[in-house]
Amino acid sequence: MLVHVAHLSLQDFRSYATAEVALEPGVTAFVGPNGQGKTNLVEAVGYVAAHGSHRAATDAPLVRQGAARAIVRAGVVRDDRRALIELEINPGKANRARLNRSPVPRPREILGMLRTVLFAPEDLALVKGDPGERRRFLDELLTARAPRFAGVRSDYERVLKQRNALLRSGAAHRRSPSAEVLATLDVWDSHLARAGAELLSARLELVEALRPLVARAYAELAPHSGAADLMYKSSIGAAELSTDRAQLAEQLLGAVAEARKQELERGVSLVGPHRDELLLQLGELPARGYASHGESWSFALGLRLAAFELLRADGDDPVLILDDVFAELDAGRRARLAEMVAPAEQVLITAAVPEDVPKELTGVTYAVADGRIRKE
Repeated sequence: MLVHVAHLSLQDFRSYATAEVALEPGVTAFVGPNGQGKTNLVEAVGYVAAHGSHRAATDAPLVRQGAARAIVRAGVVRDDRRALIELEINPGKANRARLNRSPVPRPREILGMLRTVLFAPEDLALVKGDPGERRRFLDELLTARAPRFAGVRSDYERVLKQRNALLRSGAAHRRSPSAEVLATLDVWDSHLARAGAELLSARLELVEALRPLVARAYAELAPHSGAADLMYKSSIGAAELSTDRAQLAEQLLGAVAEARKQELERGVSLVGPHRDELLLQLGELPARGYASHGESWSFALGLRLAAFELLRADGDDPVLILDDVFAELDAGRRARLAEMVAPAEQVLITAAVPEDVPKELTGVTYAVADGRIRKE
């Protein structure tokens, strides 16, 4: 299905009191000096798709200073059908959503109406950062492919929070925890194993689907470098894992039992998907710590391009967002990336100067400066 954003409307979002931008299929470039609000525009599109920002861990920074809330509206075209998605961002309170001006009980119910793949300078953390960055990459892609995983992730995080609170309570006792604490912990162990198995199974399947796509994308971007590969490392400790949920739940339960003494001493859950790692390999070496700056950029791009191809294969063309990407690439990588993304239904680009937008990506250009967005 061909999907694109036809219109973006902002109210008190980041630096914009108000903003209205008409968009079209194909390539749209937002060009202007740094700090003028280019990234805010594409961040808003990404927020509509994922209900989260690639630049902020919480919603508070998204609301313009002095305002109580922010509103993002996106007119989305799916083949010949149109939909108006509205998200009201209320820091510290529940966000609200509307679809075609009708309230939606829970915002996550409209996840999947728009899918985006966004690459930004922050994505270097996918290669150079801690394991949490790579876990988030997998989980956000899972949710983009199947929105029900927003609920799975929420359930797992709730169980983990409750179990950690119980472990801290047990660790607070200098003597052995009471029988009541241990019995309650048994119950939360089962919840953790069940919820964790569903998330772990999906991650394992996702990594296997991504591996050939990442290898191909990286080879096209950096043909003279080593081969890129992915490997999932579970805190269960098993060398090989099945994707069968019942089997995974049993393995998780066993690993949790083995770790219980240490967990009670430290007051934290040491086993589960929240402790897993996605290993990135470049040739025979781990990319983290060994890849050059250019190789790290190419690997991060390869992950995002693989995600794009996977979503596209599911039937919907995601909107591809490239936020200040081309300035960091040499001429060869820039040309190869431009060629790879050109077939996308809609590509949104930000750049400081027109020269940073490859000639292969011709389309509409907006000049962004002094809070104004002007079509050129």
